[in-house]
Amino acid sequence: MANAPKPTTPAQKKEGGSKSGIFSTLVIPICFVIAILLFIFVLGDPSHYKGGDVEHGDPTDVFGTVHKGGVIVPVLMTMLLMLIVFSIERFVVIGKASGTSSVDSFVHKIQVFLNQGNIAAASAECDKQKGSVANVIKSGLKKYKEMEEEPNLDVDQKTLAIQKDIEEATALEMPMLEQNLTIIATLVSIGTLLGLLGTVTGMIKAFQALGASGAPSQSALAVGISEALINTALGIGTSAFSIIMYNIFTSKIDSLTYAIDETGFSIVQTFAASHKNK
Repeated sequence: MANAPKPTTPAQKKEGGSKSGIFSTLVIPICFVIAILLFIFVLGDPSHYKGGDVEHGDPTDVFGTVHKGGVIVPVLMTMLLMLIVFSIERFVVIGKASGTSSVDSFVHKIQVFLNQGNIAAASAECDKQKGSVANVIKSGLKKYKEMEEEPNLDVDQKTLAIQKDIEEATALEMPMLEQNLTIIATLVSIGTLLGLLGTVTGMIKAFQALGASGAPSQSALAVGISEALINTALGIGTSAFSIIMYNIFTSKIDSLTYAIDETGFSIVQTFAASHKNK
């Protein structure tokens, strides 16, 4: 057991939160720069327009069509890139928090060891599993052992101490799992709003061109309406993708929280049942 991982300390959590904050701060401007470069040099390449005329030519493919969406397109692209980056980051973090094997299988093994009264084996299983769930359970098991050797408290006080320790360990682990979810949740609203803003600006351009021509102009109307619809599609698409990813991550976190609560309850009940007559 000499090489067993130690539970994460508050200082380590603070350091991890600081690194995550730096990561979040850097991702946004980097995504914005990448989006602008893609908009100018990829979507705005003359090969995507008839005659190579970016200003007045009609787009020949989807890249040119998206480029016609105007200046709001790079902003929406930035949000989409941010969503992809933060989604990958959350998948990695939550995957590590789950541990090396199935959380359900791990919880079942812990409950079997608890029913057998084999606390040492349960603690060893936590060392093999690793991750946030295992850290919390191991903290509770450590407190379990401490309370067995505590002569100055009654069973109810010891049980309460174990429960409190598990709750504190959970409170240390949960912020790491929920970091950057607020950004994904924010993208849900901002994506839709920016899409609507692009719709409005596109329609304004369409009617301005129509008014300036003095007569119905199919070309002028088509440009403005095209910009409006492109921005609408990008905004709604980004928002929908954000909703899906947010729900996936919250569902995963809820599953981990349930596993912690279920196992923590088993630890407390096992201690209470095995020491009620002592």
